[in-house]
Amino acid sequence: MIKEVKIGKSDVGATKIGLGTNKVGGHNLFKNLNDEDGYAVVRAALDSGITLLDTAYMYGLGRSEEIIGEVLKDYDRSKVIIATKASQDPAKDHKENNNTPSFLKKAVADALKRLQTDYIDIFYIHFPDDKTPKDEAVAALAELKKEGKIRAIGVSNFSLEQVKEANKNGDVDIVEDNYSLVHRGAEKELLPYLKENQISFVPYFPLASGLLTGKYDVSDSDKFSQFNSEELKKIIANMKLVKEIAAKYNATAAQIILAWYVANPNMGVVIPGARKPEQVLSNAKALGIELTTEEYKEINDAFLVF
Repeated sequence: MIKEVKIGKSDVGATKIGLGTNKVGGHNLFKNLNDEDGYAVVRAALDSGITLLDTAYMYGLGRSEEIIGEVLKDYDRSKVIIATKASQDPAKDHKENNNTPSFLKKAVADALKRLQTDYIDIFYIHFPDDKTPKDEAVAALAELKKEGKIRAIGVSNFSLEQVKEANKNGDVDIVEDNYSLVHRGAEKELLPYLKENQISFVPYFPLASGLLTGKYDVSDSDKFSQFNSEELKKIIANMKLVKEIAAKYNATAAQIILAWYVANPNMGVVIPGARKPEQVLSNAKALGIELTTEEYKEINDAFLVF
């Protein structure tokens, strides 16, 4: 089983499980976050063998990047893969996205300062705007790649047509979008296009906001309003299967779900988030779980209706 992957056509390589850091310094997104926990979470990830840290300007309006930059001082920078994102325009009170070349170049420069590094391994356009031609936006990032300021080019939350426009010159290395066992729309057209064009895929919300951890039942329907009652019952029933497989490995349901992503050839890096270091350590254990072909297929087929 492949535990490390190359990102697109770039020379960036990373472990198949990374760390999503929206709960590291993301005070604008989550209540009761503690920066000390944020520092500990990043350290726990790097100490456990996870190499990719996925952050963004919007995670605390730069605070997540600052925390990562501070932690990096104690590690070998060449062994850490930093992915960050930007598009929300401070000049528009972060309510509008901006993909113009000038905005993206400044966003990269500002991120480099916060991260206290001279290059970013993966830089994503976080969200598309309504005006900028996507190939022009990516061309600006391609210039920065030639200058050595970024190593791989990504787009996030783009429609398939926007991804195609962005990749007009073959410069896109990676796409990040919402995907999980219960949110599989990308399998129809997006994933085949990415595979054909040697573009890696990173799913966010891989545990479906906790639904795929096995901690919830039908009484928690108010937390998952995107699913109707029948869909939720089906998911809960499927999680019983996942728990049965987990018992064979002395693992948690979440670790088995993450192991499914690791085994999935269509996935690049999966980036579960964490609020506490112990959650990171638990997620990292999934790298040591190798599902059988039958177990992988059983989990895959159980959730196909989504």
